[in-house]
Amino acid sequence: MLLRTFIPFIAFAIVGVGAMFATDEINANDAIAGDDTSRPNILVIMCDDLGYADVGFNGSTDIQTPNLDALAKAGTVCTSGYVAHPFCGPSRMGMMSGRYPHQFGAPFNLPNSGQGADAYVEHGIDPDEVLISTVLQRSGYFTAAVGKWHMGIQSSFHPNHRGFEEYYGFLGGGHKYFPQQFQGVYERQKARGIQHINEYVRPLEHNGRPVKETEYVTDGLSREAVRIIHDAAADDRPFFMFLAYNAPHTPLEAKPEDMAPFAHIGDEKRRTYAGMVFAVDRGVGQIANALAETSQLNDTLIVFLSDNGGKTSAGADNGPLREGKGSTYEGGYRVPMFFHWPGVVKAGQTYPHPITALDFYPTFAALADASIPEGKVLDGKDVWSSLIDGDNPRPDEMIYAMRHRQGFSDVGARRGPWKITRTFRSPWKLFNLEQDISESRDLIQQYPDVAAAMIEQTKQWSSTHPTPLWFDNRKAEAEWTRLEMPRHDETFAFERSGQPAGQP
Repeated sequence: MLLRTFIPFIAFAIVGVGAMFATDEINANDAIAGDDTSRPNILVIMCDDLGYADVGFNGSTDIQTPNLDALAKAGTVCTSGYVAHPFCGPSRMGMMSGRYPHQFGAPFNLPNSGQGADAYVEHGIDPDEVLISTVLQRSGYFTAAVGKWHMGIQSSFHPNHRGFEEYYGFLGGGHKYFPQQFQGVYERQKARGIQHINEYVRPLEHNGRPVKETEYVTDGLSREAVRIIHDAAADDRPFFMFLAYNAPHTPLEAKPEDMAPFAHIGDEKRRTYAGMVFAVDRGVGQIANALAETSQLNDTLIVFLSDNGGKTSAGADNGPLREGKGSTYEGGYRVPMFFHWPGVVKAGQTYPHPITALDFYPTFAALADASIPEGKVLDGKDVWSSLIDGDNPRPDEMIYAMRHRQGFSDVGARRGPWKITRTFRSPWKLFNLEQDISESRDLIQQYPDVAAAMIEQTKQWSSTHPTPLWFDNRKAEAEWTRLEMPRHDETFAFERSGQPAGQP
């Protein structure tokens, strides 16, 4: 365990839009690290459907995120940070397992347990996949999860049975935010004897027991994270916490006082969305304060990211990336991301090379000196030395994205600066992301051999995927069978002309 020696640091002042570090900016390169930096606390903070351009450190001009920006400025911002899938559930399963969710039959979201696909309530992330939480717990970490789970609601998938000693949150894919609204709906449906009540109104829980949340849910999750940080300070073990906010995921519900600073935003959806992001930022400030107050901030690696791209129809902005949530263009799975650890992660650095949430598993395990189970397959890699030194950890390796639709699949894959994309049965496209982050200039006619090699490699990756274990709705399941999906031969057909085979 790191020595918990108090080091005068920074305090977060929560004073509305002007909330900033209460003292001058700390240069992390000059900070004094603990005597033993081999086993840090690890805190992953994940937002839900947060747009690439919706935080100050990524250039937002209309949404203020002073606490996130201060941490990002004192750390390293990853401008090419990716997740494993452009939707919530598969993305989380990928990060926690260190594998593409397609590899173990999970390329679809688990559906809402109260909306007609209740047979899938029995499913969840493969019990044979040892999660990073279990690896860290076995190595002596105190482990806690707070917030959205979306990896299964049955006992065998529950966080307390997947490596987390402490859990506070909700197990489904989303939730309403105001207790005075969702608690009444739940009680009325329960009184009517409804068996499968919509998970968005069910009570939150603490270690399997329902609780009566009294605060706006984002504030409640922040409160619980602060509580766990204080508990961890009294423990002689380092901690691993996965804090998964459901904000700014729909429903768009914000506190009036959180929307007030954004009166200049004319669009009501965008204004509400901004208030939701502001509540997250306030919570992050409280969490950083708690770490500083308990002398743990210097001993804690904080990683911040979104689970996928922002939903543009619900107020998000992914600029300059193309499209958003659900897409295999960059806006679907390239996300805001930073690493913060004073004295270890360089302050003020921008890291431009591709890094993926799949890398967290082996990277965290190495930092924690934890043993990865023999035979455990990982699709990511330990990127720590590359992140610190500014090197590219995968100059010749691919990062993939795939979304199945009705009768076809959307695909995106990156290698170095190159990106291939195919969506909605349109022809394959090739982009140079270092020169064209918006994917607006198709170069496939100039470099067909580059595209062909990447398409073939992506086809080989796809060929290893089993049939999905569940679908996000009944129609998708029926269509998968009727249309004989996944039809990879069609998806990956390519001629040097730049057109898919058989198209004009």
